[in-house]
This record gives sequence, structure tokens and C-alpha cells, in this order.
Amino acid sequence: MKHLSEKQHIRRTKFRLFLNKFSKSIFMLAAFFGLFFLVVLLSKVVADGIGFINFDFLTGKLSTQPERAGIMGAILGTFWLMLVVAPVTMFLGVGTAIYLEMYAKKGRVLDFIQTNISNLAGVPSIVYGILGMTVFVRAMNLGNVVLAGGLAMSLLILPIVIVASQEAIRSIPFFLSEAAYGLGATKWQTIQRVILPASLPGILTGAILALSRAIGETAPLVVIGIPALLIPFPGGIMDRFTVLPVQIYYWTLDASLVAEYANLAAATIIVLLVALFILNSTAIIIRNKFQRVF
Repeated sequence: MKHLSEKQHIRRTKFRLFLNKFSKSIFMLAAFFGLFFLVVLLSKVVADGIGFINFDFLTGKLSTQPERAGIMGAILGTFWLMLVVAPVTMFLGVGTAIYLEMYAKKGRVLDFIQTNISNLAGVPSIVYGILGMTVFVRAMNLGNVVLAGGLAMSLLILPIVIVASQEAIRSIPFFLSEAAYGLGATKWQTIQRVILPASLPGILTGAILALSRAIGETAPLVVIGIPALLIPFPGGIMDRFTVLPVQIYYWTLDASLVAEYANLAAATIIVLLVALFILNSTAIIIRNKFQRVF
């Protein structure tokens, strides 16, 4: 083995130190680059929209007149949409994850299913909109109501919830379930009293983050045919509706004709960001409060 001289050791050490500082600088610049544009974007949105946020804007109806327009209909539509998306996604997503992790036999069929679930998480959202329009709007003749939109959005985030739930279940130490079996518990009792309580923080965190994505999606609802302007407030899952992202989208398009619509869109973005911040903060609180270390 060739021995390095003292000078070679010094040169190699200096090169490694230089490489370490250079890498640190590159990573820091990358972080500041993204942070800079985020601050610029948020500053622009807040500057354009904060002056338009008031009680009348938050509680008023949508209107063709910018000075009288409000977003209560879009807020209620978003609320009703989440009332459909949350239970459907949680029931199907967690149930699928439990079956795949606890009941399904290992083999090529399971590997094929797992691969396709992971691939579905990366499918463009507009594809789910086309699927929702074909199945729920036309085949089931629901129309562009809250239920159809909620089912389409559930399909969009379902793979995310399944994968997150599977990872949460896999993180539970194997000896816990073995101890439950040793005490005479059945598989379902083990799942109900050991696996689910221990994995609940991870499941809820993944589900809330998935719901945050659903709140911010526009393409599936636009394909379904969510109206740009809706005067009546939705009062149930069978009513027509609009949501905050769709309203932002159409107001942005209308800003080329009427400048005030850009300010209304910015104000609605602020409201949407606050809602997303609350959801993401809730996910962090749930994770920190209920996380258990085994």
C-alpha cells in the first residue's frame, strides 16, 4: 500500500476543507434562492390583497361587481368539499393500508399493487378530473355538485394517504404485535388496540397533509365543471358549489379585463394560505403530541 507524504496529506486535507466550504455555500445559496422568491411572492400577494380583506369580503356573496364581491360561498364550498373528502379518504386509505400490510400475502401480486399505488400518487391531477367527470358527473349523473367533486378529489389524494398509512404501520416495532399475539389477541384485536393507536400520529399527519393538497387543487374541479360564479351558498353535498382555488383561478383570468379582480384574487390567496397554514400546523401538533417512542 502506497504511503502518502506529509505534503500530500496537507494538500488532501486542504482540498477536503475547501470542498466542504464550497458545498456548504452552494447549499446555502440554494436555500436562500428559494426563500428569496417565496418572500417576494408572499410580499406581492399581501401587498395586493390585504387591503381588500374585510368582513364584507369574507361574508359576502360572489358578484360580477368587484367592489361587492365576497368569498363566503367559496369558503362554504371548500368546507363541504372537505366534509366529503376527509371521511372517504380516511376510510378507504387506512383500510387499504391495513389490508396490504396485515392481511395480503407477500408475492408478485402484492408488489404489483404496491407499485401501481405509488405510481398513482404521481399521476397529474387533471387526469383524476377527467375520471371524475366520466364516472361521477356523467355515468352516475350527479352533476357538478359537492359529492361529485369530493369523490374526484378523494381519488386524487387516496394514494398519498395509503402510502403514508403504510409507512406509519411499518414503523411500529414488530415485537408489539408479537406480544399481543402471545397474550391471545386475534389479528383484528391486535390491529385495533396496538397497531392503529401506535401508528395514528403518522396516519393523521399524512392524511392532513394530503387534505392540504386537496384544498389547493384546481384542475380536477375545473374539468368537472365547477362554475366560475355562484351566487347561492351551498347547503349540502348535493348542491352546486365553488371553492377558493377555483375562484382564484377565474379571478386571475378576469384580471386582464378588470384590474380589481387581481386584488380580489390576491386577497383570496391570503385566506387560502391561512387555511393551509392552520391545517399544516395541526399536523405538526398532532405529530408532536401523540408521537410515541418505542
